[in-house]
Amino acid sequence: QVQMVESGGGSVQTGGSLRLSCVVSGDAFCMGWFRHTPGKERKGVATIDRDGTTTYEDSVKGRFTISKDNAKNTLVLQMTSLKPEDTDVYFCAADPRVCRYVEGYSFRYWGRGTQVTVSS
Repeated sequence: QVQMVESGGGSVQTGGSLRLSCVVSGDAFCMGWFRHTPGKERKGVATIDRDGTTTYEDSVKGRFTISKDNAKNTLVLQMTSLKPEDTDVYFCAADPRVCRYVEGYSFRYWGRGTQVTVSS
């Protein structure tokens, strides 16, 4: 069983930065960050594969960076140039498969989420 605990959310003004961290206890090859507000569709933000290959949702390209610190078993999402539309609850997710076998939101393990609020 893999457990995941997010931290680093908070409130910032437009143009600010936040760093989200997710400690992953266990082995996982494909990891990612998603966002979700109750009543709205869950959206993918970024993924990182076992070999370091990354993908990003179009609206965050050039502003967000996903990375992993294998020594600390930590998944990181560095968020810069934040906009009010980035406001949401952000979740980390992990799966024991490599990313090409993980369709959409079918990640096996999920964190509880951390709130990100960007004010104008």
